[in-house]
Amino acid sequence: MKKIFIIGFSILISACNLGTQPPTAESISTQTPLPTLPPATATETLVFTPTSQPTPEPPPLYFTDEFTTDSTYWDFLQTGGINLPTTTFENDSLRVDISSPDTWMIGIHNAHIYNNVFIKTKANITSTGSFGLICRYNENGWYEFNIYSDGTYNLLYGKQLTEGIAKYIPLSTEFSGHIAPSSEIGLHCQDNSLLLYVNNNLVRRVDVTNYGLGEGHIGISASSVTESPISINFEWVQVSE
Repeated sequence: MKKIFIIGFSILISACNLGTQPPTAESISTQTPLPTLPPATATETLVFTPTSQPTPEPPPLYFTDEFTTDSTYWDFLQTGGINLPTTTFENDSLRVDISSPDTWMIGIHNAHIYNNVFIKTKANITSTGSFGLICRYNENGWYEFNIYSDGTYNLLYGKQLTEGIAKYIPLSTEFSGHIAPSSEIGLHCQDNSLLLYVNNNLVRRVDVTNYGLGEGHIGISASSVTESPISINFEWVQVSE
């Protein structure tokens, strides 16, 4: 009986083992390969190019500059003295600061060239010094009309010798009771004559035939005398026929 049971049990185990098959190569799961990525390309670098500011349109031939904004058409040049004067457009005016005595500066408006022209300006001086107007500025020289805080005025023929240095020849020097620390002056360049105005009063007419300046730019001037520092404020410049 035991033998029969053992033999039967052995047959049962063999039957179970025969029913379970070992895994084949087809039944083993394999990992799906990742797709091949395209080669990396270089990223384009954007280069920022600053946009150049357009040059503002020049003013008309006859105009009034009230100095509300800076203007590229004004060129400021030192014509004498130690320290370079500084210019600032502020509070609707052009301010000129001069820190050394006996120092001169001119400002040339380079937009147009004039023959006969009438220039006016209004300015004030905080201390001793002068301010003025220029006409027919060119490579051969210029005419310059200045008034001083002590009541005197002069008319000069100026010529730039080198950077920062100019030669001046006096054409007229006088005193006028019309001059005040804050004044309006005018310079009328008419053919071979220069007419000088202080607060709408004609104070002098000067013949300049011998100097032969026929045309050029207009401008302004400012200077210290024996005292410094000084400040000069130009409220406006007017150019007319």
